[in-house]
Amino acid sequence: MLAELRQKAQVTIPKEIVMKLGLTEGDKLDIFEKDGFICIMPVAVYPKNVFNELRKEINNVKAKIASGEQPVFDSVDAMFDELEGK
Repeated sequence: MLAELRQKAQVTIPKEIVMKLGLTEGDKLDIFEKDGFICIMPVAVYPKNVFNELRKEINNVKAKIASGEQPVFDSVDAMFDELEGK
């Protein structure tokens, strides 16, 4: 598909690509050059406080694992077996 570079370096992404990727107005796109190609990648942007909360939760779980309070499983199946009481 061809797109035309317009005023202010604007390009319209073809509708077929927008639909296929499920993009909507306001979505954030990372645009970068790599090896002579222009790459456009959809990205999720989260507020900094979401990452801070996640970091705290991860640190809490790490502390529980270190203290033996949090069980550690060899696989996801083993975790579900434990949760289901098998």
